[in-house]
Amino acid sequence: MSVPAAPSRPPQGQPRKAALAAWIGSALEYYDFFIYGSAAALVFPKVFFDESDPANATLLSLATFGVAYAARPVGAFFLGHVGDRLGRRKIMVFTLVLMGLSTFLIGCLPSRDQVGSLAPVLLVLCRVLQGVSAAGEQASAGSMTLEHAPAGRRAYFTSFTLSGTQAGQLLATLVFLPVAALPEDQLLSWGWRVPFWLSIVVAVVGYVIRRTLHETPEFSRQSTASDGVARLPLLVLLRDHWADVLRVIGGALVASVSTIFTVWALSYATSDAVGMDRSAMLWVGALANLVALGAIPLWARLADRVGRRPVYVAGAAGSALLMFGYLWAISTGSYPLTFVFGILAFGVVYSAANAVWPSFYGEMFPTRVRLSGMAIGTQIGFAVAGFAVTFAARIAGPDGTDWFAVALFTAALCVPPMIAGVTARETHEVPTELLGERRSGAVDAEDARPVRV
Repeated sequence: MSVPAAPSRPPQGQPRKAALAAWIGSALEYYDFFIYGSAAALVFPKVFFDESDPANATLLSLATFGVAYAARPVGAFFLGHVGDRLGRRKIMVFTLVLMGLSTFLIGCLPSRDQVGSLAPVLLVLCRVLQGVSAAGEQASAGSMTLEHAPAGRRAYFTSFTLSGTQAGQLLATLVFLPVAALPEDQLLSWGWRVPFWLSIVVAVVGYVIRRTLHETPEFSRQSTASDGVARLPLLVLLRDHWADVLRVIGGALVASVSTIFTVWALSYATSDAVGMDRSAMLWVGALANLVALGAIPLWARLADRVGRRPVYVAGAAGSALLMFGYLWAISTGSYPLTFVFGILAFGVVYSAANAVWPSFYGEMFPTRVRLSGMAIGTQIGFAVAGFAVTFAARIAGPDGTDWFAVALFTAALCVPPMIAGVTARETHEVPTELLGERRSGAVDAEDARPVRV
C-alpha cells in the first residue's frame, strides 16, 4: 500500500501571493503579445514589409504574429521538463525576464527603410523569444497557483492567471489608443515603439514579487516522497497521461476565439472594405476585456461549485455561436452592434472557458508532470490558434471580406474543446494531492487517499 505524505502547510498568505504573481506575469505576457497583435494589424505592414503590395504585407505581418505560437511547443518541452524537475518558481522568474526583454527589444528594432530585409528577420527573432517565454508562463503560473490554492477554491485562485491575461490585453489596448490616434508619420516613426518600451516597468514589478514567492507545498512534498520528482517528466507524461495531453491540445484550440477577435477582426474592421475607425475598434476590445475582468472570477466560483466541465463546455459552445454575430456586426459597419456583440462574445461567454481552463487542465495531471502536461498540451493547441489569424486572412478571400467563412472556421476550432470537455474527468471535488492519480488504484473512503494493492 502506497500512501502519499500529507502536504506541508503553505506559509501565511502564499495562496494570495501566488495568485498575484500569476496575475502580474500573465498581464505582462499578454500585454506584450497583444500590443504586438495590434501593431501587426495596424502598423507593421508599413514599417517592416513592402508597402507596394499592401495585401501581402498584411498577410506577412499577421504571419509573424503566429511565429511565436510556433515557437511555443518547442519552449514547452524544455521549460516543462525544467519546471517539473526544479520547481515552478524558477520557470516563473525566467519567463518574466525573457518576455520583458524581448518585448523591449522589439521597440528598438530598425525599420525596413533603414536596414532592408534584415528588419523583418530581427522582428521574427524577437517574436520567437516571446513565444519561448509564453510557453512556460501560464503553465508554471497555473501550476503554482493551483498547488497553493485552498481546498474547494482551486478554480477561483487559478483564474487569476487568466484575469491577468485580460488585464494585459486591456492595458495593451489602452496604451495603444493614444498611439493609434497619432498622425500617420509619427505613428510609423516612433509612436508604435512606446508601448513596447513600457513593458519593462511591468517586468520589474513582477520580478520583485516572484523572487519572494515560496515553492508550492505539493512540489516540496513530491521532492521528498519515495518516488521523488520524475527524472524524465516527458516520458512519464507520454506513457501514463497521453490521453489527457490530447485533451489539453484539443481544449487549447479555444484560444482561436481570442486571436481571431483581437487580431483578424481588428484588421478586417479597419480595412478599406469596412472602414471602421481604428480607435473605436480598440475600444471594443478594451470594454470587452474590462467586462471579462469581472466575469472570469464569477465563472471560476461557479466552476468550484458545479464543476469544471459544464462551465468550460458552455463557454466553448457559446463562443462558436457568437463569433458569427460579432463578425456580422462588423460587416454592417454598425458601431452599437459591434460593441454589443463584442462585449457579449469576448467579455462574457468566452470568459467561461477562459476562467476554467487553468484548473481544468492542471487537475488532469499529478504534481510530477503537471507543468509539462499543461505546457506541452496548451502550447501545441495555442500554436494552431496563433496561426488561425493567418488562415483566416486566406479564408476571407482575396478582398478579405468573407467574414462568414472566418466565423465558420472559428466555430470549427471550438469543436475539439467541446469534445475535450465532455470526455474529461470531473475533478473539482478531488483533493489536490490525488489529482491525476491513475485509475488502477482503489480509494480509501475514510482518508480519500489511494490504496494500491
